[in-house]
Amino acid sequence: FDSFGTNQVYIVTWNVGSAVPPDDITALFGPNVSDGNIDMFIIGLQEVNSMINKRLKDALFSDQWSERCMDTLSPFGYVLVASQRMQGVQLLVFSKFCHLPFLRGVQTESTRTGLGGYWGNKGGVSARMTVFGHPVCFLNCHLPAHMQNLEQRMEDFESILQQQQFEGGAATGVLDHDVVFWFGDLNFRIEDYDIHVVKCAIDSNKLPLLWERDQLNMAKNTESILDGFMEGPLKFPPTYKFDVGTHTYDTSSKKRKPAWTDRILWRLRRTGSPVPTHNAALQRGLTSWLGGATKVTQHAYRSHMGFTISDHKPVSALFSLHVRHFDSRLLPKKPTKMNLSTHFDAVFLTCDAFSSFRSGSWDWVAIYKVILKYVGDERTPELQLNSEIFWLLNFLQVTFSEEDLPRDDCEYILGYYSNNMNSIVGLSSPIQHPCYSRSGLSRARGLNCLNCELLRKKNKDT
Repeated sequence: FDSFGTNQVYIVTWNVGSAVPPDDITALFGPNVSDGNIDMFIIGLQEVNSMINKRLKDALFSDQWSERCMDTLSPFGYVLVASQRMQGVQLLVFSKFCHLPFLRGVQTESTRTGLGGYWGNKGGVSARMTVFGHPVCFLNCHLPAHMQNLEQRMEDFESILQQQQFEGGAATGVLDHDVVFWFGDLNFRIEDYDIHVVKCAIDSNKLPLLWERDQLNMAKNTESILDGFMEGPLKFPPTYKFDVGTHTYDTSSKKRKPAWTDRILWRLRRTGSPVPTHNAALQRGLTSWLGGATKVTQHAYRSHMGFTISDHKPVSALFSLHVRHFDSRLLPKKPTKMNLSTHFDAVFLTCDAFSSFRSGSWDWVAIYKVILKYVGDERTPELQLNSEIFWLLNFLQVTFSEEDLPRDDCEYILGYYSNNMNSIVGLSSPIQHPCYSRSGLSRARGLNCLNCELLRKKNKDT
């Protein structure tokens, strides 16, 4: 690894207005989703259908939006590593399969702010994790609506930040993380101008005129809770409110004024002493510059006008997350080897590992199909082995019955889950399905020697 590594993070926010997902949402993830250049996809949804009968069904089965996102991204090698839902507010975090051993300490939180904190139609859901040892937090919010509720939006956001606390490590609060990505239907509006002025500015592409009266832009200069949060320029038209099924702004009797309600911001944790300045914009720039070893670069910030199922248009942003990778001394000097062998009616898996690797009695090894949707889904492992794992010094042996081996004609990956680290710490290379005879002679097609990177834990952050 180089001293610095770059991860491409793609974030989507969409108020879906209780609609069912379209048949094809591939365009939501950019034109080059199939290239595999994106490392993580983060999806924040608001107003997911949360009627009582729908919530009961979703409790028994995966909800439609999660399934549609998994069905879209899993063929390209992405796995759902974190999911959190609070009534209609939902957060999904996908990662490339190969990054799973480097995502640690995954935790989720939710905070209700509707009806004085008793109802989850408004509030925030979050997922935090360490990415190559650096704490990162993704926060999806749905804040109060209407022009006059600016103060309530700020109070709710502050309440969300105060209430969300995580266990372990130095980053216990949202703002303690090296990087925070904050997004959602934040519901900030455009002040002063009436609806005709706003629409004329949109039609004539004079969007900077509207930026000046955008409540969030103005609040960043006056509200201390927003200190350090940054956002790219709003070069796309306001994403609210449209007549459903059209690209036409609200023509109903309410005639809601267009606004940039759907936003994506980020914040770097401040390091060192703050530099005194009376210029808020300069202060934010200095905060970014002092951000330490973690840096964020935004490459794109756009709306997706082609979707018409909701009165909101989805918004996406592409970032480069520059993080300092592990010191090379913390990683294996060479890949360890997993070998499959047979003896009588059993198949053995052996794996070399470092003697300092801390195994646990609740560790397990599973065989996965290469197309994996959700790392935490009990239905995902084709075979999960819980009780036949033995370590002798740095030598692992797993024994399982030949009868239990999968027979589908596709590729598989073995994964080692560490209970101590609460994550997958080892992945093999893909192999063709092993076909074994009853005599125990191997007739495996493809590789019978697997490379598996088992990481050792140096401290809680890494």
